Amino acid sequence: MNCTFKRKLPIPKEIKEQYPVTPEMAAVKAKRDEKIKKVFTGESDKFLLIIGPCSADYESSVMDYVTRLAKVQEQVKDKLILIPRIYTNKPRTTGEGYKGMLHQPDPLTDSDMLKGVTKIRKLHMRVLSETGLTSADEMLYPDNHRYLSDLLSYVAVGARSVENQQHRLTASGIDVPVGMKNPTGGDISVMLNSVKAAQGSHTFIYRGWEVESKGNPLAHAILRGWTNSQGQNISNYHYEDIVALIDAYNKKGLENPAVIIDTNHANSGKQYLEQIRISNDVIHSIHQNNDIKKIVKGLMIESYIEDGNQKVTDTVYGKSITDPCLGWEKSEKLILEIADIL
Repeated sequence: MNCTFKRKLPIPKEIKEQYPVTPEMAAVKAKRDEKIKKVFTGESDKFLLIIGPCSADYESSVMDYVTRLAKVQEQVKDKLILIPRIYTNKPRTTGEGYKGMLHQPDPLTDSDMLKGVTKIRKLHMRVLSETGLTSADEMLYPDNHRYLSDLLSYVAVGARSVENQQHRLTASGIDVPVGMKNPTGGDISVMLNSVKAAQGSHTFIYRGWEVESKGNPLAHAILRGWTNSQGQNISNYHYEDIVALIDAYNKKGLENPAVIIDTNHANSGKQYLEQIRISNDVIHSIHQNNDIKKIVKGLMIESYIEDGNQKVTDTVYGKSITDPCLGWEKSEKLILEIADIL
């Protein structure tokens, strides 16, 4: 192979033993997991907001953001469940640029994945222990999921990973909701095939073991827009798009039909301010159609402390160094407005 094997990383069990979840933290997570599960099974009519930075970069500003989010959660707890986005792996279309905290625990220094593995676990632990919130992360690398498997309440599979069999099989062995994004080409049948695979039981190789999964009935769809052959962004959050998804779900006969609407990415054309309008548009659709109300379980929103984004070498505190995000003032206002109109 044309690779240099730098060092063998600790296995997840070793990292978990070094940085263990306390019984108190486990109890908080179990309670949160049950509330979130009931949203997907239809036992709860609460609405989810999976909200936070495009990519976790600096621990101090991420913790600042989530601490603010926890205070707002108290205000809207009767209507909303807020799940902070703590995305510690950043997929890069060309492989260039900041790849996330796992790769670069310090965005301004070279990759160090040994430090990264411990840093992302410690960050998720801080979120849980200091704010009482449990978070979402993207499963960019299926083999890495177990480093965080006892901390996450939501897992996302990205548009470029949703067709990958290892992602689907790993999702089938996860016991919290896993959202499958539609692929960048927009074919929702690919996304629903991924959901079906994740809901089924399988025998496969995982981390050098032969494993058997039980299937994940909480696997579901995420609509994030798509890109056509001319490179134009096409949205799929509209009333008609959700109705078409309901029809496709019915034909597949899947468990717990559910969708999260991603308000950024190709749905907004990465115009981050559009997330406010898109959120309101989806809520309007919910009010117009009871079937849409049943299937739309929440929104995914990219939000941070400051509006927009900046270069990695810039130094504005709490401003995204990847995709542009809504700033805190607009985010807080949007959360409160969503709670009011639901």
